[in-house]
Amino acid sequence: MYDREKAVAYADRWWNSANPAYPTFAVDCTNYISQCLRAGGGETWGYPDRSKGWWNRGGTWSFSWSVAHSFRWYLGTSKRGLHAVERQAATELELGDVICYDFAGDGRFDHSTIITGFRDGEPLVNAHTASSYHRDWRYKTSPAFEDATTYKFFHIIS
Repeated sequence: MYDREKAVAYADRWWNSANPAYPTFAVDCTNYISQCLRAGGGETWGYPDRSKGWWNRGGTWSFSWSVAHSFRWYLGTSKRGLHAVERQAATELELGDVICYDFAGDGRFDHSTIITGFRDGEPLVNAHTASSYHRDWRYKTSPAFEDATTYKFFHIIS
């Protein structure tokens, strides 16, 4: 069972540093979100096939663990292990849920965040790559943001 409080506690603990128990990447957003979800009890599966499932084990990992676009598709289609349902709006999400970002609006997702709080009913998120703590979910102040930015909103169910 997914423990949202544990996922958020992990996100708040490691938002500005790297947990030495995991690899780090130059573009680390999805790796960090995967760690948060795992800390919340997200179930891994698919090892050792990097193109299957969601996992990190033995010094290697699935593409969905560390690549934003692969992670978005994993969350949107998986019926096994960690999985989610898509919501239509950020305000339909809860603590520990995930937002995926396609900054260019070209169908290629480039960023992942986890919801760690709320202000006036709107989610606040944590992220890596550019470390962010309780940031407005829209990311309009990010240099990566474009008017064409699209989002996918995922409610974690297991």
